[in-house]
Amino acid sequence: MPALKAFIVEDSPVILENLVATLEELAQVEVVGSVADEAGAVRWMSRGPDAGADLFIVDVFLRSGTGLGVLQAAQKLGVRARRVVLTNYATDEMRRRCESLGAERVFDKSRELDDLISYCAELADGDSTGSTSPVL
Repeated sequence: MPALKAFIVEDSPVILENLVATLEELAQVEVVGSVADEAGAVRWMSRGPDAGADLFIVDVFLRSGTGLGVLQAAQKLGVRARRVVLTNYATDEMRRRCESLGAERVFDKSRELDDLISYCAELADGDSTGSTSPVL
């Protein structure tokens, strides 16, 4: 049984499908749910402080709303799950904004997908540091 339960906030069906398959196969992660917009993510998180997930993987640009809004809502709701961002827009400024809203890490979809998989695998194995590489 996977040690890590993840919830994904991603609006691209292709990326979501590939991400779920990769995480479940390579990182021993169970994806417990996904949504494509900020409102759906907030509804999920409103279920309680743990929201049924150990990790939230959030895209910045969503079908409606933003990943920044998701991160902000997680802070307000007291969500205890770890939060990381997976985006095509991983500029230094965006990384700082996400981290200021409680994201532990920000991964670039085009260049750091392997880092995200390694990070998740380490979390699933019980390495709470998730220290694959430093964030700028």
